[in-house]
Amino acid sequence: MSAAPPVSPVSRRWTVGLLLLLTFVTGLVDAVSFLKLGQVFVANMTGNITFLGLSVHPDAEVSPASPLAALCGFGAGAFVAGRAASLAGHRPRRWLGTAFGVEAGVLALVAGLTAGGILPVSGDDTLATVVVLATALGVQNGTVHHLAVHDLTTTVLTLALAGVVTDSQLARGAQPHRRLGSIAVMLVGAGTGAVLLPVSVSLVLALAATAVAVVAGGFALTVVRRT
Repeated sequence: MSAAPPVSPVSRRWTVGLLLLLTFVTGLVDAVSFLKLGQVFVANMTGNITFLGLSVHPDAEVSPASPLAALCGFGAGAFVAGRAASLAGHRPRRWLGTAFGVEAGVLALVAGLTAGGILPVSGDDTLATVVVLATALGVQNGTVHHLAVHDLTTTVLTLALAGVVTDSQLARGAQPHRRLGSIAVMLVGAGTGAVLLPVSVSLVLALAATAVAVVAGGFALTVVRRT
């Protein structure tokens, strides 16, 4: 018999709000990766799989190196998240606080290293930056996957968009607020990242790190009744 999925240590509303904040972070960080690090996503792996397929066309001008780097980093982060969930999922407050705390720390580190010019954000030497960011987002997505909150993956919106249409009130009387919220929040995150990137890449990453730190604190420190 498989183990029951971990239960969020905070209320449903708090959980939804914190996961939507992580969705905002996804938009922020993918704005950095796609607009500054080349044709690559560090959170949405569907795009990287597509880029890998397109790279076989001689005129596509798509390099397979960055998508492969992102996939490897993301896989490593997701593996770490899976191990953490299996070892500490029975103590969700500590598990979620630690997992998202680690993600926030990695994002803050990258923000500092890019500000100091140690990790490049342009040119042909950005693979290390891609790997580290993808690892952080792999931790996020692996953790959210194990938390298993319906319609809130913080990354994949294709099914959410389809669900908004197929499960609309006209079709089935559903209430697609989470799906619409995820779509809107990721759009706002990507737009915010695009607007702030000309100011500073490090600023966008620092904002992402701050948001994830809020999520970590929300799960670890907030004491509210689960309803």
